[in-house]
Amino acid sequence: MSFEQILGQDRAKKILQNGLRTDKVSHAYLFSGPKGTGRMAAALTFTKALFCERMTDDACGECLSCRKIEHGNHPDVHIILPEGQSIKIDQIRELQREFSYRTQATGRKVYIMEQAEKMTVQAANSLLKFLEEPTSPAVAILITENGQAMLPTIQSRSQMVPFTPQDPNLICQTLVAEGSPAILARAAVYLVNGLEAGRELCGQNWFAEVRNVMLQLGKECEARLPSALLTAQQKLFKTELAEHTDMLFRLFHLWFRDMLNYQYNRQESLVFIDQLDTISKLAWTKSAEGWIRCMDAATEAQKRVRANVSPQLACEQFLVGIQGGT
Repeated sequence: MSFEQILGQDRAKKILQNGLRTDKVSHAYLFSGPKGTGRMAAALTFTKALFCERMTDDACGECLSCRKIEHGNHPDVHIILPEGQSIKIDQIRELQREFSYRTQATGRKVYIMEQAEKMTVQAANSLLKFLEEPTSPAVAILITENGQAMLPTIQSRSQMVPFTPQDPNLICQTLVAEGSPAILARAAVYLVNGLEAGRELCGQNWFAEVRNVMLQLGKECEARLPSALLTAQQKLFKTELAEHTDMLFRLFHLWFRDMLNYQYNRQESLVFIDQLDTISKLAWTKSAEGWIRCMDAATEAQKRVRANVSPQLACEQFLVGIQGGT
């Protein structure tokens, strides 16, 4: 992957590429922003560019160094992940030992730390000392959802690289251009964060099937509740789709929101755009407050399933609860 292939994040890419172009690479970077914004992709691309044999402001992706980093077997690149709930001091000490050895070629070593905010106090203090007195030329890339949650002393010694939420429309266009069905891409961007997660969700066969079941239930439960309950039993709970009940409720939430958007004449915001005829008929069967209550019911059903309530019981109670009313 190159910087050009990373969706959006122009400011972050500019900071990193300027450093490469002017040969003013910082010894520590703090990649701060929500999940799904391409932080890890940018970290790996930047790392590849640091070692790339073409020595430009981007990664070629073809030279031996780029390919080693891509496959996770470059001896001078280390990735640190939490062990259990935290990143521990022993992990930092092991990193320090690794970095005491000689490098292979460029004289530089790179370490990428995911969920850096999960360092224990002892680990963070040990890392701080390592940042101040590295045993060899090193570049640290600390990835976190909230840079302000890091120790102020670590923040002050790092170059902040901000990552912002990606535009859902841009992600949707990219997914469609890559071959994902438009009707799935349009829903996926509101269900998961970022291009990678959207790509993965669209590639799951069960996603399209759960969407179809949700649409059938959404149409049936308004006027034919017994039929909806039977559909749920036969097409959901007697199949492998039963394990995706959580996604069913999340899709229902978007379905009810579409009813509100139609009432407010915001057709351009519809997720289920292929169901426009049905939405135009159903949207006025409840008041705006009624649809908001339905959205709340979908959220509550999700919570119940996550609290280990039987998915079938939660679904049946949900369908009964949203049937009729205003």
